[in-house]
Amino acid sequence: MAPKTCLIPLIATSAERNIKLLIDHQCPQCGAPAVLTDTDRLFTCEYCKVNSYLQQVGFFRYVLPHRAPADTNLVYLPYWRFKGMLFASMIDGIHHKFTDISYPAISSRHFPASIGLRSQALRLRFISPDMQGKFFHPQTPIEKILETVENGFTKSLPRPALYQSHIGESLSIIYSPFYIRDRVYDAILNKPVSPVLSEDGLADSIPGGQPDWGIRFLPTLCPSCGWDLEGRRDSLILICRNCDSVWQPERNKFRSIHFRHLTAKDGNAVFLPFWRIKAEISGIRLKSYADMVRIGNLPRVIQDGWENVEFCFWALAFKVRPEVFVRLNRNITLTQPQAPLIEGVPDGRIYPVNLPVNEAAESLKIILASFMKPPGTLLPRLPRIEIRPKSFLLVFIPFQDKHHELVHHNYRMAVNKNLLAMAKNL
Repeated sequence: MAPKTCLIPLIATSAERNIKLLIDHQCPQCGAPAVLTDTDRLFTCEYCKVNSYLQQVGFFRYVLPHRAPADTNLVYLPYWRFKGMLFASMIDGIHHKFTDISYPAISSRHFPASIGLRSQALRLRFISPDMQGKFFHPQTPIEKILETVENGFTKSLPRPALYQSHIGESLSIIYSPFYIRDRVYDAILNKPVSPVLSEDGLADSIPGGQPDWGIRFLPTLCPSCGWDLEGRRDSLILICRNCDSVWQPERNKFRSIHFRHLTAKDGNAVFLPFWRIKAEISGIRLKSYADMVRIGNLPRVIQDGWENVEFCFWALAFKVRPEVFVRLNRNITLTQPQAPLIEGVPDGRIYPVNLPVNEAAESLKIILASFMKPPGTLLPRLPRIEIRPKSFLLVFIPFQDKHHELVHHNYRMAVNKNLLAMAKNL
């Protein structure tokens, strides 16, 4: 008998646990103080009630506060921060891991290799062009950081993986303050962190300058009708109930998103968001519902017409822990919802979209690997399979709100509320 596909969690170290960073901020409208977390994108001022959407070119950049003496020339060393889910498909199942780690973006023996727990103990600030000091440019490319993260994951596995993917990652840079005299001094503790320097000019030898980055603020008004857009603090997609539209922030504007919803039978339903993704697949035949039944070795008798029912991947548009992420994606994809898709924003509570479609697309091969049976025969073909997404649709599916879970009886799916609450900072 072929071994069953299973999920094997890998426990993260203390340095890799999910950490919520706190960021001091000021309202762009009235200047009132506020405290955000690193997952916040929609900001509502408690004083002037103005809503703003936070955007940053590339990735967010933060700075740690300093306590250096007055008139000290500060230099800021960058550290990459990677937070996300790692997956590896193997014959014995899908291994997964959540990681939250930082790496120095400059290799120098004069500066510490880590910022330690400071990003969690101290409140950060967004970098703005008016900040004084020299901000060193990152010299280690982000591709190298991702390679390091994946290699570290690979070394923990018992054998080579058939396929690896990182999903839902959040990349940012945290700048830590220093100043240089006879040694390099930590500008937070005002203590030396290097031996006596043999020569001057260390700061001049590392490229850098004053920052030219800043946070962009998008007014959250519907581009179609001017109504206030709705969303939660970590929402990547905003909703207009006035003109039944859905919008995604993109550069300096909002872009309309194609979406549908399924009808709710319960007035107390919560609509969870999913991405329906159509893709071209090579290396294995998977074009129809009947093909999926064969590949998954499902206990179903293939009916007339199933060969003509197009296969689509279904993926979560919200974040959950890795083991739940795989299970829910597999279950909803094997369900292949065929209920009529309704236009317009559903009338009810909508759970926020906080996993973008490009990240969901990274999970397609993992979803496929999660239901291929027998794994000993089909999974070795995984490296040769190519999946190219062609189109996507955001679909809101109603789940009944039970005491501890959100439940969809027809699809035999349940989502624990506590898991959703814990996933807010992923």
